[in-house]
Amino acid sequence: MKPGNTLRLGFLAAAAILALGLPAAAQAPELAMLDTLHRGSWDLRLRSDGSHRDICVRSGRELIQIQHNQSGCAHFVVQDDPEEVTVQYTCSGDGYGRTVIRKEGNGLIQLRSQGIQGGTPFSLVGEARHTGPCG
Repeated sequence: MKPGNTLRLGFLAAAAILALGLPAAAQAPELAMLDTLHRGSWDLRLRSDGSHRDICVRSGRELIQIQHNQSGCAHFVVQDDPEEVTVQYTCSGDGYGRTVIRKEGNGLIQLRSQGIQGGTPFSLVGEARHTGPCG
């Protein structure tokens, strides 16, 4: 191999290594949209019956498991976009769910969640608004 070819090959290898490393470094954290929501108390109004539910949001992930409020559930991220996330989850011994959260603003979201809890199906559709600090 000629000396010029060795140098060119080394340069191409270095460029390939850098190019492969850049996309991983530039990726946003998983479910980053939820991190942009206001922290504090949120009022979830369900469309089916007009009922309200207060949720204390510390990380935004509390909105994923509206029907199953237990820890230790396995999550699978289906969609992770800047304005909408979809998460499927399974809670061993208690069922599963699939939640879609669409952000309209840092203090306003649309939420759809459906699945099975304790052997009974559920379906929730509503809007949640930030109302202030958790009480």
